[in-house]
Amino acid sequence: MSGAGIALTARAAESAGFDAVFATDHPAPDAKWLTHGGHPTLDPFVALSFAAASTSRLKVQTNLMVLPYRNPLLAAKNVASLDVLSGGRLILGVGAGYLQPEFAALGVPFDDRAARCDDALDTMIKAWSGEPFDHQGIDFTAKNIIVQPAPTQRPHPPIWVGGNSMKAIERAVRFANGWAPMPSPKSSAKFLGTPGMESVDDLRVRIERLHELLTAAGRDISSFDIAMLPAQQTHFGDQNASPQAVIDEAHQLAEAGVTVLVVNVAGTDPIEFAENVAKWGAEILPHLPQ
Repeated sequence: MSGAGIALTARAAESAGFDAVFATDHPAPDAKWLTHGGHPTLDPFVALSFAAASTSRLKVQTNLMVLPYRNPLLAAKNVASLDVLSGGRLILGVGAGYLQPEFAALGVPFDDRAARCDDALDTMIKAWSGEPFDHQGIDFTAKNIIVQPAPTQRPHPPIWVGGNSMKAIERAVRFANGWAPMPSPKSSAKFLGTPGMESVDDLRVRIERLHELLTAAGRDISSFDIAMLPAQQTHFGDQNASPQAVIDEAHQLAEAGVTVLVVNVAGTDPIEFAENVAKWGAEILPHLPQ
């Protein structure tokens, strides 16, 4: 991990035709998570600032920013700052979180994380107005508070809510511009804190419900994104990765209503990663649904 490595890979993604790059949010995970499928992480706002500074078109995305981990006003400041400095290129992916030891390490209650997530979004949207506001939060009080500069994107950067649950879908309809579910086995539901999603049919049922709620709320379905990682994808660049399998599933996902394809790209170092990004762009991007 280095600033030069982020710059190299971000420029490779931009040149290959990708729309955005993302960074995850794990400030203090437990060692068991790190050694059982987890990964070292940089602070997403610092990492994405390097990516944005190294490119001109590429968007930068938090995937996902765990809202309960931070005071909502500090989070609003982070978001606004990155959006301003990137020239309005931030996509804010958010979630309620699932890693209980990380909540404990950060001194944040785990059981009310959904309520804290909703309260954070309510607070942040008020803060991004750039005007003074009052808000009584779960454990803070804001009176005549102002957060400036406001984000470049108005009224705020697009928000994508992560999670497979109906609560996540309802949160997306209430606060957001998109929904970001993930393929996962039902056996992992307790650990991940969200229901499993094992097939395109599972996804289609949820999308139908999402569309019903958007319509009931008077919202435009066509302007609402659904971002999804293909279940068939291993990290592209791995020996077993199948570009054609990803292309085939991408078309199935698009038919079900997905508007944004999220992918992971493998690489043991920035040079290999950039090479795989270029290969992905050449072999897969031209064949995806438009």
